Amino acid sequence: MIKISGLSKRYAMGDSTVDALTDVNLSIDEGEFVAIMGPSGSGKSTLMNLIGCLDQPSAGRYLLAGQPVNQQDDAALSRIRNEHIGFVFQSFHLLPRMTALDNVMLPLRYRCSGGDAGADTERARQLLARVGLGDRLHHRPNQLSGGQRQRVAIARALINRPAILLADEPTGALDSRTSDDIMALFKELHARGQTVVLVTHEEEVARHAKRIVWMRDGRIEKLEGCANDAA
Repeated sequence: MIKISGLSKRYAMGDSTVDALTDVNLSIDEGEFVAIMGPSGSGKSTLMNLIGCLDQPSAGRYLLAGQPVNQQDDAALSRIRNEHIGFVFQSFHLLPRMTALDNVMLPLRYRCSGGDAGADTERARQLLARVGLGDRLHHRPNQLSGGQRQRVAIARALINRPAILLADEPTGALDSRTSDDIMALFKELHARGQTVVLVTHEEEVARHAKRIVWMRDGRIEKLEGCANDAA
């Protein structure tokens, strides 16, 4: 699914450069649940941005489903993000004036090909029901709790049937009990075959994954667990 070879990211800072990521090698198989773990400044967010096609590497190679992502232009990267990657963020990123149902359907507006409006609506309804919000379809974000808003964000991330669900600190704005509920949902999605890549600085959250990638100073420090272990 994901194959990264010699990936590096360098940022210009005035007359000097900062190496945010250095010679990273990583493979993630289809159906895996992987956590990328590390403290602030470890390079985990930079790696997430590269995996999510939100940024381009300075060096190295990134293959997504066998295709060389780092050789694509901006339009192609945008299409890859929309069609193959579902994003879940710490701060939810829901549009406040839209209902839960409309927020879930939002990514469908940006797809390249047309669709069946009725089928799209039904899929959004089913996804909200799957995440436990079948009775909150017409609620706006300010009418939902933090955990409910994150569930809407997860349903939105799944609407285009992404190959990868990429979650960036998805429990960072939640209390511990709600965090446990959200992580149980990720584990349920993984059990159904969804590939999940979770970025976190919390070891307790990372332990829900089947494999942990430990990062420090822009490099992979160690790998814990096996590919598709117990999957």
